[in-house]
Amino acid sequence: MEQRKLYPSDISPEQFEQIRPLLESVRKRTKPRTVDLYEVFNAVLYLLKSGCQWPMIPERFPKWNTVYSYFAKWSQPDPDGTSALERAFKKIRWRGPRETGAQRHDQLLDS
Repeated sequence: MEQRKLYPSDISPEQFEQIRPLLESVRKRTKPRTVDLYEVFNAVLYLLKSGCQWPMIPERFPKWNTVYSYFAKWSQPDPDGTSALERAFKKIRWRGPRETGAQRHDQLLDS
């Protein structure tokens, strides 16, 4: 497999391993996963950092609609009101936009 270009928004594989169980716990496994969650997560970070539109995510990432699907699942708040995405950002101490992905998602749906 061809290695893709690294982006400033990417996290290291070691950082991702710290949050993998958290992100995997969001989706119930009904069939084998066909997409690399590390690449999906980096695509989400790219989008949040760059502010691009979903279809404008670089082609070297998984398909944008797949990335969006995971983003939507990871952005769902739990009973405490915190999403898996927010917990992951805190765990890896990721600095992105001032607002969380869940807040951006809600704003997009409200408009």
